[in-house]
Amino acid sequence: MTEIEIGRAKRGRRAYSFDDIAIVPSRRTRDPEEVSTAWQIDAYRFDLPILAAPMDSVMSPSTAIALGKLGGLGVLNLEGLWTRYEDPTALLEEIGGLDNEAAVTRMQEVYAEPIKAELITARLQEMRASGVTVAGSLSPQRTKEFAKTVVDAGVDMFVIRGTTVSAEHVSGQAEPLNLKEFIYELDVPVIVGGCATYQAALHLMRTGAAGVLVGFGGGAAHTTRTVLGVAVPMASAVADVAAARRDYMDESGGRYVHVIADGSIGRSGDIAKAIACGADAVMIGSPLARASEAPGRGRHWGAEAHHAELPRGEVVEIGTIGSLEEILFGPSRVADGTMNLVGALKRSMATTGYTEVKEFQRIEVVVQ
Repeated sequence: MTEIEIGRAKRGRRAYSFDDIAIVPSRRTRDPEEVSTAWQIDAYRFDLPILAAPMDSVMSPSTAIALGKLGGLGVLNLEGLWTRYEDPTALLEEIGGLDNEAAVTRMQEVYAEPIKAELITARLQEMRASGVTVAGSLSPQRTKEFAKTVVDAGVDMFVIRGTTVSAEHVSGQAEPLNLKEFIYELDVPVIVGGCATYQAALHLMRTGAAGVLVGFGGGAAHTTRTVLGVAVPMASAVADVAAARRDYMDESGGRYVHVIADGSIGRSGDIAKAIACGADAVMIGSPLARASEAPGRGRHWGAEAHHAELPRGEVVEIGTIGSLEEILFGPSRVADGTMNLVGALKRSMATTGYTEVKEFQRIEVVVQ
């Protein structure tokens, strides 16, 4: 592991983003039709290694259902507008029509409305009635308060997602969430993150989580690097966490924890590179926010954007390019990797000779 001298008193490890690496073709190629993109976490099998980020501009109950029927997993933000208001449609339209500075201020007002337990129940039951796998997301700060409501509503997958989540949060003001106790007591699999280092991931895996999110979420819509100075390039982060997964398998006697890349995945090539670095699946926001059905209507923002005291995001104008189905399966009308995400992943796997997602993790990559 090479460290670079930044100055006489500080050294740093060189890290790489997805843009810094490329996938190397192997000696074998296949037909894309022979490739499977299916993956399984706990008892749940999906045709696509794609989870939708729990962001109000990406997921509503109806788009979560639509993605589930297409073979992915839609994760609903249980602290968003859909659990604060009976019908947030007008508010979504209003936010989408504001410039960025006005939007952040207005969102702070709109998201000050209390979360209602009965709306959490109603939204999750609506998703369950459709027959898709039901997933909902809470931040670590809200998990204790609403966990029972979420589980009682019939959630299949519980996601605990924050900018940075650790298994050792220290607080002198309130008793922190004990992830190990919490996950042990739950009857549903838990996906937790984000994290970006080997050690942090190993600690999260030891809590009993079924999956670990790698990255800081938010992606195109967050400004955590600008506001807090916190960021880790994703190719290195995914590879480090994949190493933690390997070592935890040895430590635990074979327990496999899924690694889910969450951040800096804007185009189809990024999905392929994330898996090549060791991810089992990806959580994406902005690519799906471009769907004509997306509640953001061509605008995109994350939970960090409306923080009451220190916003770390913005409302991004990304436009719409097609239906959710077209973005996932094509046909593509653009050549920039924003449509037919699954077709591109299959072609990338076929070009390098792999037929399964887990096998594709072994592909050679180079630094450009």
